[in-house]
Amino acid sequence: MLTISQLASYAGVTVRAVRHYHAKELLPEPERDSSGYRRYDAAAVVELIRIRTLAEAGVPLARVRELLTAGEAEFAAAVEAVDRRLRAEIRDRQRHRARVAQLTAGESLVLPPVAVAYLDRMRELGFPERLVEIERDSWILIAAQVPEQVEPMMAIKHRQLEDPTLRRLYLDIGELADCGPDDPRLPELADRVEVFLAQAAAVSAGAEEQPISEELVALLDAAFVQSFPWAARLLQILQRRGYTGWTDIHRTCPPA
Repeated sequence: MLTISQLASYAGVTVRAVRHYHAKELLPEPERDSSGYRRYDAAAVVELIRIRTLAEAGVPLARVRELLTAGEAEFAAAVEAVDRRLRAEIRDRQRHRARVAQLTAGESLVLPPVAVAYLDRMRELGFPERLVEIERDSWILIAAQVPEQVEPMMAIKHRQLEDPTLRRLYLDIGELADCGPDDPRLPELADRVEVFLAQAAAVSAGAEEQPISEELVALLDAAFVQSFPWAARLLQILQRRGYTGWTDIHRTCPPA
C-alpha cells in the first residue's frame, strides 16, 4: 500500500494535485489506516495516471470524470470535441501573437495603411507632432466606427493636404496650438477658414452628405474643442458668421 506522497510520485503529479483531484471527486479518497494516513493501492495509481493524462491533454476537469467512465464511441466523440476546442484556442492564441507582434508597429496597429500614409505625409510637410497626434486620434475614432469610409474619406484628405492654401491653413492652426482664446489672430484665421469653406462648397456642389453619424461628428467636434484652448472661440466667431460645427461644418444661413 502507498502513501499519498508515493502515489503522487508513481503517477508523476504533486501531492497538491492529488488532493485537488480528491476535492473535485475525480479520485476517490481511500479510508485511513489506524495511524490516520491514507493508503492507496495499484488501482489508485492507474486511475490517477488516467486523470493526469486527460488533464494534460487539455480536457477540462469538469469533463474528466465523464470520460473516465465513457464507452469507446462516447470517448472518441468527447476527445474530438476537446480537439476542436483546442484548435480554436490555438487559432485565438495565434491571432493574439500576431496582435502582440503589431504592437511595435505604432499607428499601423489601429489605423489602415492609407491613414498612416496621411499622417506620415503631414510629418513630411512639417506639421507639428501635436497636430499630427490630434489627427491620428480622430481617425482612430472614425476607423473604429465606420472602417469602410476611411479610404474614400482619406482620398479627399490626401488631396486637401496637397492644396497649398489648405496646407498653410493647417500649419497655422498647428502654430496656434497653445494660444489662448483671446489671441488676436483668431478672427483672421476665421476669415481664412471661411474662404476655404466657400471654395470647398463650390468644388463639392452636389456631393453626398457626411458619411459618418451625428454622434461621431459630435464626438470629433468635442475632441477638437478639447485639443485647442482657442477652439471654442473660433467656433463662436464662425457661428456668428453663419456656420455651425467643425467636423461637418456648414452654413446655417446664406452669406450676407
